[in-house]
Amino acid sequence: MRLIEQHGFTAGLPAWSAAGGSPQLRKVPARGAHGATEVWSFDATRCHMTHCLPPSVLTYDCRLAATQNVSGSEAHAILAKQRVQRPVSPHLTIYKPQITWIASSFNRITGVALSGGLYLFGFAYLAAPTFGWHLETPSLVAAVASWPVAVKVIAKATVAFPFFFHSLNGFRHLAWDMGIGFTNKAVMQTGWTVVGLTVATSLYYTLLG
Repeated sequence: MRLIEQHGFTAGLPAWSAAGGSPQLRKVPARGAHGATEVWSFDATRCHMTHCLPPSVLTYDCRLAATQNVSGSEAHAILAKQRVQRPVSPHLTIYKPQITWIASSFNRITGVALSGGLYLFGFAYLAAPTFGWHLETPSLVAAVASWPVAVKVIAKATVAFPFFFHSLNGFRHLAWDMGIGFTNKAVMQTGWTVVGLTVATSLYYTLLG
């Protein structure tokens, strides 16, 4: 009714009938806004309505859907079945590895790892007197000194690489905040520069620091 009324027609919605189990097609004449008799045809399967007279031909398509009352659990089961058959959107595996998104990803990962580790140590340091842990500086220095050389190297590298990468890449982001280095060439060059400096400084700190 709304579709007809908004175009100036006074006829009501079509009456549907079924004979032999098949919906019937009914043409409904309607009096137009300019006094002309205009005919709309209704397809029972797709509700296809076509304006038959000039100056323009208006076509509306809608799909009729059967409804059924179901319980909440049945509705969830139907949705779960539909999701199983739904195609999965492509993810990281379809993208060509590039320094832009790799550096961006590792910037977030290293930031979470460094800040998370700092918070964990801070809470442990505060709780140490209660649980009898020895996390004061002299105790930590003595504990690390007793480690094998290989363990020291691995521990220092585990801290060094995320720390230097996140720090150096932070300068890159600060430059972007000032509108510097936004071209594709500059982004790629600075990205690889950060990777090279991260490797050099991390190895120096791990092996010689």
